[in-house]
Amino acid sequence: MKGRITVVSGIDTGVGKTAVTGLLGAAMLREGCRVITSKTVQTGCSGIADDILEHRRLMGIPLQEVDCLGITCPQVFPFPASPHFAACLAGSVVDIARITEAAGALQKQYDEVLLEGVGGLLVPLSPDLLFLDYVKCCSWDLLLVTGPRLGSINHTLLSVEACLFRAVPLKGIIYNRFGEQDPLIAEDTLETIRRELFRRSLSLPVIDFCSSSFRRSDLEQLGLVEPEP
Repeated sequence: MKGRITVVSGIDTGVGKTAVTGLLGAAMLREGCRVITSKTVQTGCSGIADDILEHRRLMGIPLQEVDCLGITCPQVFPFPASPHFAACLAGSVVDIARITEAAGALQKQYDEVLLEGVGGLLVPLSPDLLFLDYVKCCSWDLLLVTGPRLGSINHTLLSVEACLFRAVPLKGIIYNRFGEQDPLIAEDTLETIRRELFRRSLSLPVIDFCSSSFRRSDLEQLGLVEPEP
């Protein structure tokens, strides 16, 4: 039986996808899940992906064999840019088949795979393939990371609409408060996102994440573990 892949993406770059992915992995480990985190493409580094190193630190585990073999991040490019451009500058292209093959290999070894995205949802993997369209093709579930910074209401609602338009299964929103600067803006942003989801009859869980770890109840709401009897 194949494991499940859940994509952890965000409304933009720098919103906390890496931290959220690693902390979700840590919480699932505490619940006894056979879980691994991975990364679609990493730019701006070489060797083992920086985001994979951060995942393992947050999970409290050493690098795994699948990390050292490059399976958890099969595409790494040195220039810090969108994957399609970083690959071009490296004289290459993003190998979609290689990414898919790596994801399949992880599915065979683990029950749960948390796959961190790149930038926002509509970042190009190649000149003719956006990240969200790739997720759609693979029929993967998606968790959306947002936060309290100015502009995130717009970016969050546009991201939700992009998922709805493509019929990508959006399983929940994680409101990451790390870096919060203005409590008034933060509270209004969260309330507005919840209100707009309600107006659209979308019963998505919105996790108000303001600590250093996820609770079991958070995992249950996001569908990452079964509810306790």
